Amino acid sequence: MKTEIMLFVRDVEASSNWYQQLLTARSGHGGSEYEMITDVNGELLFQFHKLEGDEHGVNINDDTPRGLGVLCYVNVEDVFAVHKQAMAMAANVESEPRFIELAGHTEFIVRDPDGYGLAIYSR
Repeated sequence: MKTEIMLFVRDVEASSNWYQQLLTARSGHGGSEYEMITDVNGELLFQFHKLEGDEHGVNINDDTPRGLGVLCYVNVEDVFAVHKQAMAMAANVESEPRFIELAGHTEFIVRDPDGYGLAIYSR
């Protein structure tokens, strides 16, 4: 079993570029209405869809808060390198990397341009 996450965003291309830059990811589809980004092995990381996702029964607008109560965990090889990249991008970094004893990993929290929360972590 595998989950696939779709985020509804204001600007698909800008979100794609932001995630590619932060995670050293690649475009797997491209476009202004829908995008998939993948890791270097071609594995799907995220899908982005324009806000008006009528075909999915999702209709949100610019005023709709996104990501409330959801934190997307992204396992990376080097959490400190991704944190450094997030800082260089002037991303909305909410915490420094710290070891979470109960989880057995080091993580930090960053918000994407639409406000979705990402917990970037390494074991």
